[in-house]
Amino acid sequence: MANSYLFPLFLSLIVISSVSANFQRDVEITWGDGRGQITNNGELLTLSLDKSSGSGFQSKNEYLFGKIDMQMKLVPGNSAGTVTTLYLKSPGTTWDEIDFEFLGNLSGDPYTLHTNVYTQGKGDKEQQFKLWFDPTADFHTYTILWNPQRIIFTVDGTPIREFKNMESVGTLFPNNQPMRMYSSLWNADDWATRACVWSNGKSSCPNGSGQGTSGSWLSQELDSTAQERMRWVQKNYMIYNYCTDTKRFPQGLPKECLAA
Repeated sequence: MANSYLFPLFLSLIVISSVSANFQRDVEITWGDGRGQITNNGELLTLSLDKSSGSGFQSKNEYLFGKIDMQMKLVPGNSAGTVTTLYLKSPGTTWDEIDFEFLGNLSGDPYTLHTNVYTQGKGDKEQQFKLWFDPTADFHTYTILWNPQRIIFTVDGTPIREFKNMESVGTLFPNNQPMRMYSSLWNADDWATRACVWSNGKSSCPNGSGQGTSGSWLSQELDSTAQERMRWVQKNYMIYNYCTDTKRFPQGLPKECLAA
């Protein structure tokens, strides 16, 4: 029998200003062979997982920069072989992609939180973490913030990773390919986006101003307190960092690692 997990009765989609939205209009089920369903006039989205497979959806809009918040409660017990994902991706063979992935483990072992950034089809920028709480016990908020200067991954408001735009030293950064949001979730409570919708070659953000305020996500950066919190997470809970993997890069670490 399938185990079903329900999304909320309301989806908040914010583009420039608060706009009420529904699943029928803003997302589409992309796989699942009936395990994903939109009901209640677009107010309810159900994804289910059974022995054969899971299910997932994608946004109908493409975005060039944005902030995505997802509240999730992960599968408890033996989750080995399952992957819960939240990511942004552009089409094509030279795609851009920003990944938040939760890799399941055997009962009693913690999930691995995997992050990565691809630009023009090139990735190899993984950082992995164990969390400081049980992500199966309650709902927690996972956020991707993507603006022209940086990509910030946060958990319950605590930054765990910052990937800066370092094109000045030759590091590729995803800043010109619009991306859709994708997710395959076994259990979720809420999600919202604040983003620049890309349509017909134009951005919905006037003059690149985001929400029109100096403190908007489009120009957000980490202050000293947030930087300190991130260092705490990385010191205590990071389990892999490509920037320290000298065996993987015998010819020398990537330029952005040396310049950080």
